[in-house]
Amino acid sequence: MKLLKDRILHDGKSLEGGILKVDNFINHQMDPVLMKSIAVEFVRRFADLPINKIITIEASGIAPAIMLGYLLELPVVFVKKAKPTTMADIYVSQVHSFTKNRTYDICVSKEFLAPGDNVLFIDDFLANGNAAFGMLDLVKQSGASLLGMGFIIEKSFQEGGKRLRELSDLRVVSLARIKSLEVNKVGFEED
Repeated sequence: MKLLKDRILHDGKSLEGGILKVDNFINHQMDPVLMKSIAVEFVRRFADLPINKIITIEASGIAPAIMLGYLLELPVVFVKKAKPTTMADIYVSQVHSFTKNRTYDICVSKEFLAPGDNVLFIDDFLANGNAAFGMLDLVKQSGASLLGMGFIIEKSFQEGGKRLRELSDLRVVSLARIKSLEVNKVGFEED
């Protein structure tokens, strides 16, 4: 997606340690016009699947998931990173966050993820795939079917994308695949 790649090159910040900061247009301050363009591209890539629900994980996946849900006229469920006291009947999995360097429980109410659901997972980043595999676990616990996973940005030099693509019954789409990150230098995979 050229628009996204151009924005990463112009406004993103590549830092030491393989970190790409896109907080000024994706995951802190958001550009709604860019989010709409991202959602339109996800529609193009996933509209042929019989999806009845979109799922994401708080917080950075919510904006693109909502835009996509709006365009497809589907409900959006976001998995929580902490169990609220008001939730009793839930599915729980554990995820390690590279960015925050901690492991936390993710959870979703059994009311919103159930057998018979055909789910599409949307998130901002794919790196090691920890959040994605936690989501796979939640979906498996629920008896729902995960048909696809869409990511705004993938760090293809890390293992997450490779591991997910080895699952033959899952469509994995990343709109910008980054093959290398050096300080002030971003290298993209060819489309």
